[in-house]
Amino acid sequence: MLLERAALPREIAEKSRRADIVTDADRASEALLIERLLAATPRAAILAEESGARGGRSDERWIVDPLDGTTNYAHGYPIYCVSIAYERAGVVEIGVVHAPAMRETFVAVRGAGARRNGDPIAVSPIGGIGEAMLCTGFHPADYATNARCFAAASERAQAVRRDGSAALDLAYTAMGRFDGFWEFGLAPWDLAAGALLVAEAGGAVSSVDGGRFELDGRSVLADNGALHQELSALLRKASA
Repeated sequence: MLLERAALPREIAEKSRRADIVTDADRASEALLIERLLAATPRAAILAEESGARGGRSDERWIVDPLDGTTNYAHGYPIYCVSIAYERAGVVEIGVVHAPAMRETFVAVRGAGARRNGDPIAVSPIGGIGEAMLCTGFHPADYATNARCFAAASERAQAVRRDGSAALDLAYTAMGRFDGFWEFGLAPWDLAAGALLVAEAGGAVSSVDGGRFELDGRSVLADNGALHQELSALLRKASA
């Protein structure tokens, strides 16, 4: 559906602040996902980016981002995805990140590893920041929050990218395209599926300062594990 709508004129509106946009495609995607998820699991709760939280009658919850990378999508840049996580009793058990324009589907099942288009994936073997291609993200209005981290990482790494879709950045970290990713100001729907992908692909996931990762903790540092101590120390020092 997103691919079919991509070439059509967009209905674009700002949400709470400048450059935080929503399109008709976000809303249509979310409506379709909620309809199908509730048809399969009618007792489950749902947390979705555009419509918020709706209660359920079981310990199941779906955490949904119907279009992560909305600005990319609105401009015809193909780095965007759908992110869906299945949570039971407060634990994310399944994560799916689907990038329709790239024809890639990433799936992680807790305890059973991670896959891309059906094939097993693993994080990169890179052992130091100097050899690494990192990725980050930030809302234009929040650049100052990340500016010193961005500068510090850029001085040490081979490259630092900013692609504009946190869920897909996490999936790319899980398969080793990126060696590490960090971002501030994220919501559970940005993180739930991608964090499980990285963990199941053998990587490490924490808050940016190296503390315990929490879905509602608003920040993430994900990498191949070998970089985690060095990268978390670098970012912690830069943001101090």
